Amino acid sequence: MKILICVGSTCHLCGSKRVVTRFQELVEENNLQDQVELAGKFCMGKCGEAVNLTIDDENYAVTPDEVDEFFKREVLAKL
Repeated sequence: MKILICVGSTCHLCGSKRVVTRFQELVEENNLQDQVELAGKFCMGKCGEAVNLTIDDENYAVTPDEVDEFFKREVLAKL
């Protein structure tokens, strides 16, 4: 599974650093280093009120407070 997290200026202001950090922690906590690839990407063109990311080319928007629930629902449930 490949997860690209936007680190462009708008997403940075929406908390992309916190989102990236929490994703890294969750991947490690769940021993998914061999199954999940995390990468940053600049502007994904869907700037808004949350951090943009894609999982295997499907678009999402997540706030830092939503990461844990999102990870359970969209990552763990699909592996």
